Amino acid sequence: MRPARARRSLTSLLAAAAAVCLAVTAAPTALAAETGAAAAGAYVALGDSYAVGPGTRTYDDPNDACRRGPLSYPRLWAAQHTGYSFVEASCSGATTADIKTQQVPRLTAGTTLVTVQAGGNDVGFVAVLQNCILTLDDKDCVAGVEAAKAAATGALPGALADTYAAIRQSAPNARVVVVGYPRLYKIGGNCGVFGLSDTERTALNSAADVLDTVLAQQAASAGFTFLDPRTAFDAPSICSGNTTWVTSLEWDKINESYHPNQAGHRDGYLPALNAITG
Repeated sequence: MRPARARRSLTSLLAAAAAVCLAVTAAPTALAAETGAAAAGAYVALGDSYAVGPGTRTYDDPNDACRRGPLSYPRLWAAQHTGYSFVEASCSGATTADIKTQQVPRLTAGTTLVTVQAGGNDVGFVAVLQNCILTLDDKDCVAGVEAAKAAATGALPGALADTYAAIRQSAPNARVVVVGYPRLYKIGGNCGVFGLSDTERTALNSAADVLDTVLAQQAASAGFTFLDPRTAFDAPSICSGNTTWVTSLEWDKINESYHPNQAGHRDGYLPALNAITG
């Protein structure tokens, strides 16, 4: 039989060892909890050229067709919210179908915030702009705009609903923000006699209004939040006489024309997104 002192020493030793083991096994749990607290969420950006770099003239890789860059509003938001993980799935030229098949797979059940900006390519807005730039007749420009508006009210709602449903299925716990498009022009502004006529500018602005109306309606139907940039972008629009937030026509940089510039992303879209997300 061991002496009492020996038994007490052994008991103390075993208790100390148990405490060490408990501390070692508990440490990963504590670390995981601390890491979880630091990770505020997971943000995934979906969209077309308006959600990436064209217009900012700053790209990760100028030869990459997606034309992503560090000065887009999703990148700026992610830089301000460092507790969030960030995935940029957006790519220039994307349609709603492209977003569903190529970008939505980047979402997960752990995604907590999604921005999606799409619809302009579905209605052929780039072709409409080019037609208005190149045509000498206002009627040709207006006809193209009316065709785009018909596509926006006809086929686009179903395409958006399908894409939004895929987003919700893939990210069931996420807050989803549908991002709209700005009007381009100040009507009756100081653009001078060259370039588009006010008739053409008015038609293009009306296309943005129709597109945003459809986006807002489909966002509401899906239970998503709509970010409407039009009021914020009106004062610094093209022909306003103010520093613009959207690039005008640049023949040597056609693929950057009529996109938000650095100020448009930084001073237009970013504050609007922060107002929604906090």
